[in-house]
Amino acid sequence: MSRTLHGYIMIITLLLILSACENDMEVVNKITSKKEVSAEAGKDIEVLYSDLGKVKAKLNAPTMLRFRTKEPYTELPDGLKIAFYNDDLKVESQLTAGYGISYDKTDKMIARNDVEAINIYGNKLNTEELVWNQKTQKISSDKFVKITTKDEIIFGDGFESNQDLTNYKIKKIRGTIRLKDNPITP
Repeated sequence: MSRTLHGYIMIITLLLILSACENDMEVVNKITSKKEVSAEAGKDIEVLYSDLGKVKAKLNAPTMLRFRTKEPYTELPDGLKIAFYNDDLKVESQLTAGYGISYDKTDKMIARNDVEAINIYGNKLNTEELVWNQKTQKISSDKFVKITTKDEIIFGDGFESNQDLTNYKIKKIRGTIRLKDNPITP
């Protein structure tokens, strides 16, 4: 009889335990909906971009995360530096930023956070966001920009240029500061 009683107690305990367990769907969804896991990760990376066998740009970054999703992309969360080359493999311009993301299907890279681009003439562009279209070799921004040349500083909103910063257009100029003194004639 004690064996039967012991069996009943075990069954009742098991039923109580199982009936007390309930999955809260909100908790389950939080656990299973984690951020996408990167398929590839790299430290201190260097990537060469080429067109018809000619190197057009070299990207260096401390960290690279590549995500193989329906819309694959590469993230550079710790900053980046890109050198753009001419056909003679001479650096035409350089770009640095605190963050970058590149979309494989569109061949576009977005650089954010303290973006700075400098060309071989010393012209400098500063903005918080810049888009580089690798197919057209153009850069653009819809954000506030500052361009510094040897003669002036130009402030504005929106910007388009070739990637070597020699042919640029500011969409809406806010102001200009002349850096060289122009002689005043009576």
